[in-house]
Amino acid sequence: MKKYHFKILIVWFSLCLCQLAKAQSKPVFDIVLVGGRVIDPETKLDAIRNIGILNGRIASISTNKLIGKELIDVKGLVVAPGFIDMHVHGRTNQEQEFQLHDGLTTALELEWGVENIEQWYDSRKSKALINFGASVCWPFERFRSMEKYKDANEKLLENTINGNSSLEGLFNAIGVSYKDKLSKEESNKMLMNINKSLAEGGIGIGIPIGYLPKTNPEELYAVYKYAGEKQVLLFSHLREPNMLSFQEAIANATLTQAPLHIVHINSMALGHIQMALEMIEAAKKRGVNISTEMYPYTAGSTLIQSAIFNEGWQERLDMSYNNLQWVLTGERLTKETFDKFRQTGGTVIIHNMQPEWLKLGMENAAVMIASDGMPYSALAHPRTAGTFSRVLGKYVREDKVLDLNTAIAKITLLPAKRLESIAPSMHQKGRIQVGADADITIFNADKIIDKASFEKGLAFSEGVEFVIVNGTLVLKNGKTVTGVFPGKAIVGKFKK
Repeated sequence: MKKYHFKILIVWFSLCLCQLAKAQSKPVFDIVLVGGRVIDPETKLDAIRNIGILNGRIASISTNKLIGKELIDVKGLVVAPGFIDMHVHGRTNQEQEFQLHDGLTTALELEWGVENIEQWYDSRKSKALINFGASVCWPFERFRSMEKYKDANEKLLENTINGNSSLEGLFNAIGVSYKDKLSKEESNKMLMNINKSLAEGGIGIGIPIGYLPKTNPEELYAVYKYAGEKQVLLFSHLREPNMLSFQEAIANATLTQAPLHIVHINSMALGHIQMALEMIEAAKKRGVNISTEMYPYTAGSTLIQSAIFNEGWQERLDMSYNNLQWVLTGERLTKETFDKFRQTGGTVIIHNMQPEWLKLGMENAAVMIASDGMPYSALAHPRTAGTFSRVLGKYVREDKVLDLNTAIAKITLLPAKRLESIAPSMHQKGRIQVGADADITIFNADKIIDKASFEKGLAFSEGVEFVIVNGTLVLKNGKTVTGVFPGKAIVGKFKK
């Protein structure tokens, strides 16, 4: 009998050892997301899963229980790839915190780009809440190709090194050069400057020709030709908000085979957005590498001292002074206040679009979402803080213009795939897949909505509960996690 009990004891002990070994063989993840509705727009996964995150990557997506150092219950919430914004203008953590609460894990300045690319990237290293990056700024590269602006260029470099670069600072410093016609030598130097800045990490080339509308077609074509030869993605604000400008850009891209992304189609095409969408689709069918984006508000925003408001702007934009709202006070403008602010400079909101125009763009599955978010100001355009939550709250839940999966693709996978050819690290973003970067946004689909407004100014969006950037929690239970800066630089493929 004792011998029998001893055998039972041996069997029991062996089973315990097996269970212990089995338990020890299970990986321990840094973070486990438990029981969320996981949506991956590339594989079409839409199911309840547990996600294990390890060393900044998604390491497991499973129906099984996972072991983690930190368990986060996300039942009832949507677990999506981190939102990607290809078009921002704020360059500091002040803007990034609003973006974070709007679900962003990556925010890129690609329409204008930044000056002094290498120094700018260095100034943001280990200081960013979310991922950051920028294109090469064509207006700046042409500016510094001219010897007469050498002193101003050195001042801009000093500002960049000190972490004080800004869109308005750049704009004001180089604005004097916008009407200059480049000599052949200066044109060649401009292209050399672009080449150098691409080697410093620039993500393609920003060509906001709309702010330099007097630039001759030859110079613009030379930039397209360079981009076609090197297969560099161009990000363009068109010359004017009309169909002739769409034709110019598409013709240049077709002839040079330059990859082209047209920014904010809603404010470039205005009431002709359906025609613009048809032109882009026709170009695609003929092999042109072209894409576009939009923001979900019926107003734009820019600097009042820009060429957008040169003589004849009322006719070009089909509006008058009352359509303009001064950011600092919220007041609508008159001729007198317009003339005054035009001299001092600053940001103005442009109320010139109709809801039905936006609906046409939103319904098009190929149109990406990008905010065109402006630098911080108490009464800044609400797109700075609420673009992505507005798409998911208003256009998906309330108006049912889009289904949730299509909307998530527009703000994650589509921008990631568009940028992969120029910024290879984007291949690991915009997806919830094993091996992808752990850039993850977790939100309540029943509550997510933008809270910023034209009347009251910026406010954090609601409904975004958790945001993880490169495996680090930056937003937890709807609140910013202090003291963490996991944002990494996104750089172009020519980086040396």
